[in-house]
Amino acid sequence: MFDTHTHLNFKAYKKTLNEVIMTMKEVGVTYGVIPGTDIKTSISAVRIAEENDGLWAAVGIHPHHAYELDSDTMQHELQQLENILHTSKVVAIGEVGIDRHQYQETRYNSYSVSKSFINLQEQLFRLQIQMAVKYKKSLIIHNREAKTETLRILTEEWSDVLQHRSVFHCCEPDEELLAFAIKHKMYIGVDGDVTYEGSIKPAFLTTVPTESLVLETDSPFLLPEPLRSERK
Repeated sequence: MFDTHTHLNFKAYKKTLNEVIMTMKEVGVTYGVIPGTDIKTSISAVRIAEENDGLWAAVGIHPHHAYELDSDTMQHELQQLENILHTSKVVAIGEVGIDRHQYQETRYNSYSVSKSFINLQEQLFRLQIQMAVKYKKSLIIHNREAKTETLRILTEEWSDVLQHRSVFHCCEPDEELLAFAIKHKMYIGVDGDVTYEGSIKPAFLTTVPTESLVLETDSPFLLPEPLRSERK
């Protein structure tokens, strides 16, 4: 089995990383992709992948972290990404995209989803799509409450290089997103939230072609039921 999205590079696994990787393999999850969300976690993803057979890395800056950037610092961050993606263990750019969600818990003071913030996210997303195309890497797309912007940018920046190697991570149950994915030969990421009470994702997934589905844990997030309720 292949976990296409696992954050083994996050601090939640700082003390248990080797144990978790061993357990993954014991239960049959023999392959995985570790996405970065900023420079630090991208570097960590590459290191973990290089130290473990069956694991690969994605490098990228999550839209949430555009909050601390401006045009100058963005270019510096992207140059650092470009410097670390030249290894056989880096297979993707991600996770990258647009996020309009108003987070209540964040490391950024006075966090708010302003027009200028979304503009920075859009600029960052475009440049990282272009990087994926330039270096022929896969693309892991984070879209949260921002379908219109996400599809507009993907349409404007699309290249056939991205066919069969792009995924809507933890895809929102939306017919327009699915139609775009099918047309552009993209994948739909399926996570533990399909088990949550009242979720409409199970019904949505019945409309997705089987060949378009990939499995994700998004660990340490989106724990499936009943483990989520049991806090295991």
